[in-house]
Amino acid sequence: MKKWPTVSLGDVVELQRGYDLPEQERHAGPFPIVGSAGPNGSHERANVKAPGVVIGRSGAGFGSAHYCDTDFWALNTGLFVKNFRHNHPKFVFYLLDDLDFTKYNSGGAQPSLNRNFIYPIQVHLPSWDEQEKIADLLSRWDTATQKTEQLIAAKERHYSRELSRLISRGQHHPHAHVDAFAEEISVRNRGGNEARVLSVTNSRGFVLPEDQFERRVASADLSNYKVVRRGQYAYNPSRINVGSIARLDGWDDGVLSPMYVVFRLDEAKVDSDYFLHWLNSHEARQRIKNSAQGSVRETVSFSEFSALTIPLPDTVTQAGIARYLNALREEIDLLGQSVAALKTQKRGLMQKLLTGQWRLPVQEEAS
Repeated sequence: MKKWPTVSLGDVVELQRGYDLPEQERHAGPFPIVGSAGPNGSHERANVKAPGVVIGRSGAGFGSAHYCDTDFWALNTGLFVKNFRHNHPKFVFYLLDDLDFTKYNSGGAQPSLNRNFIYPIQVHLPSWDEQEKIADLLSRWDTATQKTEQLIAAKERHYSRELSRLISRGQHHPHAHVDAFAEEISVRNRGGNEARVLSVTNSRGFVLPEDQFERRVASADLSNYKVVRRGQYAYNPSRINVGSIARLDGWDDGVLSPMYVVFRLDEAKVDSDYFLHWLNSHEARQRIKNSAQGSVRETVSFSEFSALTIPLPDTVTQAGIARYLNALREEIDLLGQSVAALKTQKRGLMQKLLTGQWRLPVQEEAS
């Protein structure tokens, strides 16, 4: 096979800045509005014909690429491909999506992408036939990922319905206050024995702060930090109303900022998995939100949290409900791992296919 030529990005595409569209003029219609972060709303008119590709020029989606298979309105927060210069549109999308545009920021503190700055980028350019083959193969990974994500969404809806049916709407269940089985604990790290600093998020539960903030966020002196052990619960009183409460499962122990509330359950009275599922329910989140106090920064003390009521059948029934809901969550988690694997595989394929390290068979032109 012939070696691919190396060309400038400006030889592959012609880019143009999108158009302004004031909020008062954003009338809903059949055409998606596509900006830096991708589709956001719809409009009655389109200013770019499909197929199209948009690169985030500024804002949250800076440097990201988005493919549009319908006519759309290109916002001024993005650069859209005005001319594909006889290249395959989907291949161009993958080519742009694989490039790291962050090093070409021309806007200083506020990131901005200037087309003249990125036109000189050197890329490999295969023939149309190979472009088509590459685009088709990578599209298969996108389709598999999308279908799996749609399945996850459906499974999440089913889990929520079952959670409501078995716990929240279990009218026959007796109710009890949380303080009937939960106890606040406040063990301080006086000896400095624990050095693993943790925090609690509303989406990932317990995390290392450096994983969330890309740096360690903690006091140099950890002696006043609260110790949390595996199986115990903790929450940030000023963020519990948005779901920042979790059980420690990923580590044996750690320490939390003194602002956190740590508590444990009497598992002779409540199944911990059952209680964790209840915390995920709409009913629990709404009750927690309603109990928040403070006009400026809503907080929930442990006394307020422990005054909440929870549907509490006998422990055998709790365990049965928890096993069933655990199975639903495990299935969702496995599907999530599949999505992560598909995305990793696709990224690896892009690195090989878009540089010509791996070639796909195409029919050679007759000489």
